[in-house]
Amino acid sequence: MERYIQILIIAFEAVMANKFRSILTALGIIFGVAAVITMMSIGNGARQEILDQIKMVGVNNIVITPIIDYSAAEDSEGEAGKSAKNQFSPGLTLQDAESIKEIIPTVNRVSPEVTYETEIVKNGKKSSASLNGITADFFSVYNLKMQEGSVFSAEHYREGSSVCIIGPSIKARFFPQENPIGKTIKCGQIWLTVIGILETQKFNQSTSKDLGISDYNENIYAPLQTLLLRYQDRSISLKSQANTSVIVMGGGRNEAIVSASSSGGNSTANTNQLDKLIVQVDESDQLDITTSIINKLLLRRHQGVQDFELKVPELLLKQEQRTKDIFNIVLGAIASISLIVGGIGIMNIMLASVMERIREIGVRMATGARKKDIILQFLSEATIISVSGGLIGILLGVLLSKGIMQATDILTIISWDSVLVSFGVSATVGILFGYMPAKKASDQDPVTSLRHD
Repeated sequence: MERYIQILIIAFEAVMANKFRSILTALGIIFGVAAVITMMSIGNGARQEILDQIKMVGVNNIVITPIIDYSAAEDSEGEAGKSAKNQFSPGLTLQDAESIKEIIPTVNRVSPEVTYETEIVKNGKKSSASLNGITADFFSVYNLKMQEGSVFSAEHYREGSSVCIIGPSIKARFFPQENPIGKTIKCGQIWLTVIGILETQKFNQSTSKDLGISDYNENIYAPLQTLLLRYQDRSISLKSQANTSVIVMGGGRNEAIVSASSSGGNSTANTNQLDKLIVQVDESDQLDITTSIINKLLLRRHQGVQDFELKVPELLLKQEQRTKDIFNIVLGAIASISLIVGGIGIMNIMLASVMERIREIGVRMATGARKKDIILQFLSEATIISVSGGLIGILLGVLLSKGIMQATDILTIISWDSVLVSFGVSATVGILFGYMPAKKASDQDPVTSLRHD
């Protein structure tokens, strides 16, 4: 054991005797390890964002949204489109939701939604927000949990009670110093009683907009019947769209005056009872077939008019994830080339070192050193350089990952796997590429080496 320790000491002294050359030798390893860790941290961050978005849109969901202006699409379909124009479609309705849930066996939950942009007033504070009418399945479909309070009861849904659940941003804005549970807030012309507060949800505005995801933190939620009864049911107001109509509902404190106007034959007016319909299927492998069946079912119910659009966010996100994974693999492979280049650099420098130290090798062999000892000495030098470069590379990779996240808002997640893999590869590269110079040193003839100047 003492012999091996002595060999390591000699190797370390040789490396330290040529600090500048050792640092230059290790540069390839340093940048290779740093690049691998940085690339893998960016890939891990992208993967986590995808998982967060999947959680946000819900698992195994199909999103159905109405197409307000579908005349152009019909025109492009020729004669079929012209005949479809003559058909009347009721738009997206609650009956569609009930039919999907009753007829299609692969459907687990159906969550219809109505959204109105409204003004919120509380103690002199005024702000615009989205008021969403939902059903009991909404919170299960989106995997939303309550921070405080409770969800709506069956009675709230059945009677269209004037109650609501608010997002955490609404609480911070309108109830900064008090518990909002049991308090009222004015949404439009209706006073709603707050019965619950949602937990804070992560929200990525740039990507979520493409998937039709709203910011749950900024919204107010009420039972669907509350919006249809106390605000506006567009399926009822359809008959009077040609004229401006004023609907007065209720009385006293909950009196609502809602105006619905339309400009004559405006074909782009939104006459859909629902703004969104979320269908959750039992298993991921049932998404494609269920989407096809829903499309056929709605076409039949809408008189052959394609006035709706179906999206499968999970499949879109998984496709995006596959694309990012391929991109990250390519970047990781390119970064790994630096490790190979670094290994070649170590081999070249060590070969040059062997040529410079032939006389030293001859002296050691003449004084009793074995070929094994010479191999271990030069192999130890290569390993020390590569391991040191790996450690410096890990530190640089961590700093780069943190710097990228701070400077660009790109999420980076450093995993122990990436650190261990990159460090292990760097050490392996040092051993593999250091063996050839070590073997060359051990093969030197002691007599010839002693004569070398």
